Parts: sequence; structure tokens; C-alpha cells
Amino acid sequence: MDYRTEHDSMGEMQVPSWALWGAQTERSRRNFPIGVGLETMPVEIIRAFAQVKKAAALTNRALLPEKMTAEKCAAICEAADAMLQGSLAEHFPLVVWQTGSGTQTNMNVNEVIANRGNAQTGKKLLHPNDDVNLSQSSNDTFPTALHVAAALCMETRLLPAVDDLIRTLRRLESENGDVLKIGRTHLQDATPIRFSQELSGWRASLEQDRRMLLASLPPLKELALGGTAVGTGLNAPAGFDSLVAEKLSALTETAFFSAPNKFHALTSLDELVFAHGAMKALAADLMKIANDVRLLASGPRCGLGEITIPANEPGSSIMPGKVNPTQCEQVTMVAVQVMGNDAAIGFAASQGHFELNTFLPVCAYNFLQSTRLLTESIASFTERCVSGIRANRERMEQNTERSLMLATALSPHVGYENAARVAQLAAERGISLREACVELGFLSAEQFDEAVRPERMV
Repeated sequence: MDYRTEHDSMGEMQVPSWALWGAQTERSRRNFPIGVGLETMPVEIIRAFAQVKKAAALTNRALLPEKMTAEKCAAICEAADAMLQGSLAEHFPLVVWQTGSGTQTNMNVNEVIANRGNAQTGKKLLHPNDDVNLSQSSNDTFPTALHVAAALCMETRLLPAVDDLIRTLRRLESENGDVLKIGRTHLQDATPIRFSQELSGWRASLEQDRRMLLASLPPLKELALGGTAVGTGLNAPAGFDSLVAEKLSALTETAFFSAPNKFHALTSLDELVFAHGAMKALAADLMKIANDVRLLASGPRCGLGEITIPANEPGSSIMPGKVNPTQCEQVTMVAVQVMGNDAAIGFAASQGHFELNTFLPVCAYNFLQSTRLLTESIASFTERCVSGIRANRERMEQNTERSLMLATALSPHVGYENAARVAQLAAERGISLREACVELGFLSAEQFDEAVRPERMV
């Protein structure tokens, strides 16, 4: 491999000749051989950095035109656009497990933009620190990129996936409004419900999760940018923080705001904890829904078998014809991963020391993984499972008629204890509630039929 010589404040480094990164990126690449090729900095962070650097260049052009010339600004913006298009992806090799402030990723971005700009203009136009990082610090750019990436991923990817699942469940409700089934509590038979009511519970849970996700977005849209190293804004011109937020809002077509207190913005991750908590709530509800679906679909002959779900692939390497609820299983595994990620983010957020939190990359990695996994898991679950749910009306009707918990309807007529005796006798003798009630002399057959009407119990 051919190399070229790059230098930074610590001296010279040999960098692959094809690479756009510089000495500081190369030092990090060599010093942190941890998770290489598997746990590189999330692409969402790199994209967010491109938007941050472009917004900063435009802001510096307005506030510091003597330093940020039109030519420099144009070169930075062109390189940032190339990053957003994905054409420079191979030049961002750094892993998550690096400096806790994300300094080396910030410098990776600075070096790539500078070298790209210099290559495009054919001269040493841009310096990674003096030009691309002008009015900034790693300490305010990384948390800013993290907030931008988190908010955009939630808003443009996760919420639409949730909305699609909600619409699918609402359609199933309308199709199953006349279907009676037995309810279950403690995994035991309970009183009847409509299948549409059960579906509405799933749908309402997701709608509540959606409201919580939306509530977490405004805090995420407050940015640390402009605080520079410790929150004082040293080396940034007056008004940089508010103007760069305006520029970033225009670039992303999403309203971002300058955080009112930069000392908080640099050291606290409570907005991230809150937002991921909403995602954990979503994961918990998805776990419940997926478990309900696979239990209701259990069988087909020796389980509940009250619904059928699409058969997407063979379920066994040894048992012919077996079909497993694989989409439910991927959802529950994703939910477990998200819950683990939440613990990692919570621990990391508690470790802000003095003027900086140095657990930013691991928070970025876990938060964005959760967002990505939930988005893709929900989309797959909706398309390959939920949309194809069909009620087994005959089985639901049989289970409802056989349930001993219909005895609940007898309580107003014969009292709780006598109704319990009816249920107990029916269970012991293997007879119907109707037969047991008549045998005990509590009601006539006609009176029982009038009192126990499942359709009136929902």
C-alpha cells in the first residue's frame, strides 16, 4: 500500500495515500483496534456531522467573513454534500470505542472535509482545525450531531413505522367488530370480549407510545453548538449559537434551537435518556403485542389457535409442515436489545463529570441502534405478520361457549358463591354451565339462557 505523510500537533503520521483522513484520524485508527469493521461510528452520526459542518461554515461566512471566505465556505459545503450523498463513506473508519467526547470522529470529519476541499480546488485551501472546525469544539459538535441524528431518525423513520402499524391494527379492528372471543387474565379464562376490543388495546398502546415519542422530540432539538469547549462559547463570535441553529434547521427542514444553557448541554444527556425511555416503552408494548399474537396463533391444533398468521418460511429442520411465529420472535428479540441499550444509556448519562460527559459515542451507538432496530422490526412485523392476521371465528366461538367464566353473568341472579358452585360443578363433572346450574336448582334452562348471553358481556 502507498502512503503519504500527514502531520498534526504531535508530529508526522503515515496515512494511506487514497484516504482523505489525516494524522489525527490515523492515530485513532491505530490506537483503538476495538470492534473494527463491526462497531464503527454510526452513519447517522456522520451524516449529522456533515449537516453541522455545513451549517457552521454558512454561519461563519455570515459572522466572520474575513476568516471564512466565500471560496472556503463553498469548499466545505461541497464536501459536506458529498458526505450526505454517501460518496465519502469509506473515509470514516473510526470505531465507537474511542475518546468519550467523540473528538476523534469530529477530527475525522474535519480532516476529510479539508482534504476533499483541497483536492477539489487543487490547493491547500482548508485547514481541518482553523477552517472546518472554526467557532466549534468537539465538545459541542458531537452532542449536537447526536441530537440531530437522534431527532431526525425518530421523526423521519421510527414514527412513520409506528403509524403504519397503528393503521394496520385499526383496519383489523374494523374487520373484526362482530367477533366474540374469550378474554384471558393470568393466562386463565376470563369474561368475553370482542376481538376488535383486544386489537384496540394493542393499537391504543402504540398510540400512547407515539405521544411519548413526540413529547421527547422538543428537548432533543436543543443544541449544544456554540458552547465550544466548556460551555462559555470561547472563540465563537457573538450570535453564532442562534444563527447556526437557524442554518441547521433550514438544511434539515426540522426546527432546531440553541440550548439556553450550554453548560448543561455539554455535560448532561437527560434529553437522550428521556427519548430512549419512550423507545423502551414502545419496545415493552411491542413485546406484549408480539407475545399475544404468537400465543393466540399457537397450534394449529394443540394450542389456542384463535388466529392464523402468515407462514413465511419452514419452521423446523426435522418436523415437516411446522410453521413458527418468526416475526413475533424477531420483535421480542429487538425489544430485549432495546431494553439493554436503555440500561447502557442510563449508566452513561449518569457519568457527566464537571463540564463534559465522556460517554457520548456509546450513547450514540446504542440510541441509534435502538431507533434503527425498532423501525425495521416494526416495518417487518407489520408487513409480514400483522397485516395477515385472520380470526379463527369457529375456534373463538367454541372457546367462548366452553368457558366457565361465563358464570360471571350468573352472579346478579344467584349470587357470587352460588355462581362459583356452578362453575366448580361444571369443571368437576365436565358438563356445561347450563347443565350445572339447572342441576343445582338455581335457574331453569330458559332462565339460564336469558341470563348468560356472551354478546351482552362485552
